[in-house]
Amino acid sequence: MSKRDLKKYLHQLDKQQLEEQILELYEKFPPVKTYYDFVFNPKEDKLVQESKSKISNEYFPVKGKRPKARRSVAQKYIKHFLTLGVDPFIIADVMLYNIETAQKFAAKKLVKHDLFYKSMLNSFEQAISYLIENGILYEFKNRVMAINEEAAAQKWVTRFEFNAAVERFDN
Repeated sequence: MSKRDLKKYLHQLDKQQLEEQILELYEKFPPVKTYYDFVFNPKEDKLVQESKSKISNEYFPVKGKRPKARRSVAQKYIKHFLTLGVDPFIIADVMLYNIETAQKFAAKKLVKHDLFYKSMLNSFEQAISYLIENGILYEFKNRVMAINEEAAAQKWVTRFEFNAAVERFDN
């Protein structure tokens, strides 16, 4: 069904029928419930704290387990925040927090896998693109520069690509 067909169908329904359909969607599909729960009670602070806690736990596990250092955990939260329509400043903060946490981890424990560094470069480039698209790069420029400098200081295999990413927006 196309969006146009859906609009035509919804236009034919009266208010009560629309309400019934939305309630049914709310009860039947968890993503719809999550969306409406957020819209009517946006506890962004709680979501951010939860996401940062999970990201930190990936690199510095609380229960003495081995760190997994998976980028996918942060990506899942970022995608979820984008779907909910969370404020761009909050999303940008989480994007950069993920990279900063990974850098703290790499400073304490030598990471031998090039894939880790390429993954963090990918996150860095995505964060820069997001900041530019939302016109908030200036507000986060110090953190972006600090991440770039830390990648160089730790001699990451992708440090030159990090620097190139910064130079593209800095010119």
